[in-house]
Amino acid sequence: MVDLDLRRLRLLRDLAERGTLTAVAAALDYSPSAVSQQLAVLEKEVGAVLLERAGRGLRLTDAGHRLAAHAQVLLQAADAARADLAALSAAGTGQVAGTVRAAGLQSATRRVLVPALAAVQAEHPQVRVEISELELEQALPELRLGGLDLLVSDEYDGHPRPRPAGLRLEQLLEEPLRLVLPADHPCARGGGPVALAALRDQVWVASAAGTGHHGLVVGVCRSLGGYDPDLRHRSNDAGVQLQLVRTAGAVALLPTLALPDGDPTLAVRDVAGAVVSRRLILLTRDQPTAPALDAVLAAVRAQTHRLAS
Repeated sequence: MVDLDLRRLRLLRDLAERGTLTAVAAALDYSPSAVSQQLAVLEKEVGAVLLERAGRGLRLTDAGHRLAAHAQVLLQAADAARADLAALSAAGTGQVAGTVRAAGLQSATRRVLVPALAAVQAEHPQVRVEISELELEQALPELRLGGLDLLVSDEYDGHPRPRPAGLRLEQLLEEPLRLVLPADHPCARGGGPVALAALRDQVWVASAAGTGHHGLVVGVCRSLGGYDPDLRHRSNDAGVQLQLVRTAGAVALLPTLALPDGDPTLAVRDVAGAVVSRRLILLTRDQPTAPALDAVLAAVRAQTHRLAS
């Protein structure tokens, strides 16, 4: 009978998902040579060739792919067992403990995850929460492979996010996007909604091409204004976008959570004739959750409820 080491199986599963030894090593804070050595030990343990040369790298053999699929099942079962035992321990001691790794895009990290962290620290001091600011494209593989436990991301009208198998998605909050102009912009006079058609000749700023925000800005300018915007500036950082409005006279269309309170250099206005929205979404793995993760999820939901109110 072959004894399978879960740590080595995780390396094989990660290699199947991430594609290179370098990517696996970087994700797990190992050296590529250490990963290679552990996979060589795994080959000896199972008595099969799991990897073969492909140019300068390695790829899984048929046996490697088959074992990686089994590894995914075994690793999920192990995670479920740990969650079950943690719940039993919490019920017996009344203490919730453990590590939870959370990630979010910039505005969600600042307005949701950081306040949720403060609430968890006050109520459950033995829960260690680690927060990273990541976009969905970076965070999804980590969530699927266990490097993250929860992700707060967003999706814009007409630009739904991927729904990968094995993940659970929950809508936390829906909020409008608002036009942001320099305070002295002629269209900002009067304080009422601004028609996108009136901004045809303006310079715009949005997130990078290929993002939902970029697609939304282009889409609403076309559908509501009848033009392609002069998207001269691109940044995924809302603070950079706002600074371009202040100092370069650009126009932005940003979610409410990304906006500062009471900034006299900016004019924030509704879009005339339409409601343009984004949704904050919560993603977790579709499997049993440990009490520490339940505590963080409860704090995240409570914080978004406060924001919605």
